[in-house]
Amino acid sequence: MNAIDYAVALFKNVPCNFYIINIQKASSFVSDDLMMMSSTATIYQTLIAAAKKSIKNIINNIETKNQNNLHCFHSIVDYDNFIDGINQVCEVKAIDLIIMGTKGASGAEKMLFGSNTVHVIQRCNVNVLAIPNGYRFSGIEKVAFTSNNQTIYKDEELLALVDIIKLYDSELSVLHLSNENYLSDDHDHNTELLDTNFNSIIHRFIDVNGKDAFNAIHEYIESNNIKMLVMMHRKHSFIERLFSNHLVETFGFKIDIPFLVIENSVGTLAN
Repeated sequence: MNAIDYAVALFKNVPCNFYIINIQKASSFVSDDLMMMSSTATIYQTLIAAAKKSIKNIINNIETKNQNNLHCFHSIVDYDNFIDGINQVCEVKAIDLIIMGTKGASGAEKMLFGSNTVHVIQRCNVNVLAIPNGYRFSGIEKVAFTSNNQTIYKDEELLALVDIIKLYDSELSVLHLSNENYLSDDHDHNTELLDTNFNSIIHRFIDVNGKDAFNAIHEYIESNNIKMLVMMHRKHSFIERLFSNHLVETFGFKIDIPFLVIENSVGTLAN
């Protein structure tokens, strides 16, 4: 519900279709539930009926609380593999953005996000916005975007980031992650490319030591009142290393602001 509230506030002035999706799987149905079912019911019917009723109540509460004519809410309940179900809905409904709530670190606070959020970021084909538990929308004055000196971005890949920034006239900090393979020519070329894409917004470039990227990014977020962290998801990218359990445990990195992950070669956030 916190993630839904954030999304509704974020896109308050944007016409949107919100699809509230519930993915059911067989493992969630336990023996006690089977004992309580009527003889004519099926597992599928029982699971779907309960989920549909729950989402209907959620939508009624949202519409009563917000009364925004720009927003339409739809219910989708599926009985499928979690990731496959989400990807199918995204394709059929031409979804621009997946929004999920995260419970944050668990156990000894060595996990960055819950496993579902990590899997969606890694395996789904659409931009993902992860909202930390308890985080309330309070504008987006400053956004941080991580980059490196080897990646060449396509214009359309950056549209999602530009869309968000233009909604709130945000200031953008581009955090360049350098490493031992740092080449000044690559750095200059990438800076020029990003400069061109961000020419209509206030932005600046900050060099960050890639060897200590986790702590450096977290420190920058804290000291500069950053309201959203944005990364590009590519194979063998910082995202892949970020979600390596070993490195996450080693650095103890925890993101406590909204985290937008832009999928490779996607378009704008809102249609």
